[in-house]
Amino acid sequence: MATETDDGIRQLRRARIAIAAVFCVHGTVTGNFATRVPWIQDHTGVSTGQLGLALAFPAIGSSLTMPLSGAITHRFGARRALRGLLALWTLALALPALAPNLYTLCAALFVFGATAGMSDVAMNALGVETEDRLGRSIMSGLHGMWSAGALIGSTAGTLAAHLGVDARVHHLVAAAALTALGALVCGGVLDLRSAPDEAPPPRFARPPRAALAIGLVAFCAVFAEGASLDWSAVYLRDTMDASAGLAAASTTAFTLTMAVVRIAGDKVVDRFGAVRTVRCGGVLATVGGLAVVLAPAPAVAMGGFALIGLGVAVVVPLAFAAAGRSGPNPSQAIAGVATITYTSGLIAPSTIGGIADLTSLVVSFGLVTLLALGLVAGAEVLRTGVRARAAGGGAAKAAPVRSTDA
Repeated sequence: MATETDDGIRQLRRARIAIAAVFCVHGTVTGNFATRVPWIQDHTGVSTGQLGLALAFPAIGSSLTMPLSGAITHRFGARRALRGLLALWTLALALPALAPNLYTLCAALFVFGATAGMSDVAMNALGVETEDRLGRSIMSGLHGMWSAGALIGSTAGTLAAHLGVDARVHHLVAAAALTALGALVCGGVLDLRSAPDEAPPPRFARPPRAALAIGLVAFCAVFAEGASLDWSAVYLRDTMDASAGLAAASTTAFTLTMAVVRIAGDKVVDRFGAVRTVRCGGVLATVGGLAVVLAPAPAVAMGGFALIGLGVAVVVPLAFAAAGRSGPNPSQAIAGVATITYTSGLIAPSTIGGIADLTSLVVSFGLVTLLALGLVAGAEVLRTGVRARAAGGGAAKAAPVRSTDA
């Protein structure tokens, strides 16, 4: 006869599978978009510098709206909030390819970034809560599922680019399919609700000082990730004279390494520790950046992008874990790190484009290499204490119901 504890464990396992699927859907949107950036640039007729300007608008949109995610979750509950925000994000995939010029592209990317940021914070908050109730690390694996989704999306984008499919058609079909899938998988996540007498979270709260240091390390990793994800295809095409199909494949190589390492990351961190893992990753990412900058052929540059993905893969999950143990208010710390890291990923493409417009893409990725080296120097701030709760059913039973205001 099943006990109450057994039922709770099964429910948590189902919730873990559901939130992992949510991460996968979110990543699939990004992968589909990133591989068609060259098509969008050609369709709108914008220069490299103008494209960089347009790619700043997701950062603006996310920065202005991401703090609202906690208030939305407080009002509607975690499950309903995530379902709605994820649907807005998947539908927003269709907007950039429909833009005919720079101005409409900027507007479309503003909405794209706003919906991306709010849904990202909501799903990470639920991921941290699920990890906390399970009593063992799952965040690296969840981010691995995001990378797996990005791999699926970039593979679809690579195939569409190779076949010459109009990105407007490609993204409309993908948006419809992912919206339906997202609504389905959100039904299984934890249905957390705020207590009736709980005050709503502040829309804008300054993160704790400890979270800022953690966020700066994560900033370096996410900048390298965002730059590589959005600009690797353009780099291969413009700098290495690669074909459209091969250029899109560079994004696939990057997301492949990210997915593999993140899925295996929980076991690696348990064995070697967070600090050593991040330092070794920083060395690999630095070598990868040098390979991109000095590449004599497209294959070498593709290998460099793969090494960057390998090196930065687990930094963000470890940053969330470190933030959660950095002070008396884990939710606020996690929200602060999430804002810093996500904004980093969204400003990276525009920064790369701006530098490239003034100099070249090679110089832009020189900056990426320097930031990768920063992971080696700053890894120590990710050192965390032992998890307070033991693994197993006791953790699941003991965990209190609370709102996810991260």
